[in-house]
Amino acid sequence: MTDVSRETPSAPDSARGAFSSDRFALAERYVELLATAGVERGLIGPREAPRLWERHILNCLAVAAAIPHNVRVVDLGSGAGLPGLVLAIGRPDLSLTLVEPLERRTIFLTEVVDELGLDRVQVVRGRAEELHGHQLFDIVTARALAPLSRLLGWAMPLVAPGGELLAMKGRSAAEEVLAASEALRRHRCGAPEICELSTPDGASAATVVRVARDDSGADRVRADNVVKGMGA
Repeated sequence: MTDVSRETPSAPDSARGAFSSDRFALAERYVELLATAGVERGLIGPREAPRLWERHILNCLAVAAAIPHNVRVVDLGSGAGLPGLVLAIGRPDLSLTLVEPLERRTIFLTEVVDELGLDRVQVVRGRAEELHGHQLFDIVTARALAPLSRLLGWAMPLVAPGGELLAMKGRSAAEEVLAASEALRRHRCGAPEICELSTPDGASAATVVRVARDDSGADRVRADNVVKGMGA
């Protein structure tokens, strides 16, 4: 079997423009930890290491464009910290809770949080359902965690009034919205919006499905009434 290099990839110029000068060193260290300990512990595939910046870090940072300042964010199924730790590094104004059921992943997340001094980040070992009825958040994030129809059941009970789910998706976003028609009604959701969000310099983008709570009491949204938009 061919050995895949685990050397930490150099940061592209776009990364230097995406993070503030006082946070860029933290992003570099996080990438180093992903490319070494993250690969060794099976949290990141070895073939992902060379493209961590473009495929993972900058892709996740693009989600920050849709998040207001000084809000509470929960990242479900945080895994190796994508997008949760990227948001914590790029947006120090946010209060982050990283929810992850697997012990080896929560150990890694806690180590990164401690080493980088991310004092507004809490790591919780458990499943989203265990927080239902106990905590509410302004923003719920998830990256490739589950189809939207299933994700809504985990995420929407955690969304505070006026808040929303930001689900990172790929090419299947529109199809997932259509397939989630019944779940969108059942969980009292507003009209879903498919957005292309970008980093501040426009160098990287992410496809995100935004779903807000609808507590108006009006007729619930039809999934085919999806709104496609750009930016936050």
